[in-house]
This record gives sequence, structure tokens and C-alpha cells, in this order.
Amino acid sequence: MRYDAVMASIAEQLRLAIEQSGKSRYRIAQESGVAEAVLSRFMSGERDLKLSTANKLCEAMGLRVVLEPEEKQRPKKPKR
Repeated sequence: MRYDAVMASIAEQLRLAIEQSGKSRYRIAQESGVAEAVLSRFMSGERDLKLSTANKLCEAMGLRVVLEPEEKQRPKKPKR
């Protein structure tokens, strides 16, 4: 999976978690150390996040970023 796709997936999940948390953007910004303006632009889709910023937000939300290797497809056995 490409970096762009990984970050898009993280961003999508993070936006959903923030929306469902019931916390204000101000509170999340304060708890995470991320500027409220950065959080607002991220939530509106105007801006992407660096992985380090996404990680700060995840920590404030009680989440963590986990990278797992993709499952590799088994090589096909040659036909006889």
C-alpha cells in the first residue's frame, strides 16, 4: 500500500473518531498539543496531516497508529 493510501486511511479513521468523541475541537487541540487551526483545517478536509501530528491526535483520543505488513499472496503453484 502506498504512503498516500495509508495516510488517507488514517485520516479517515481519525476524522471519524474525532467526530464521534463528543469532544470539542478546542479540547482535542489542547489535549494533543496540535493547534486548533490545524485541527480545523484537517477536519474540513483543507489540509492533510503529517504522521507525527496524526499520532499526537491519536494519543489524545486514546488511539494508536499501528503499521502492519500486508498479507502477501501465496505464489501460485506451477501447473503440471
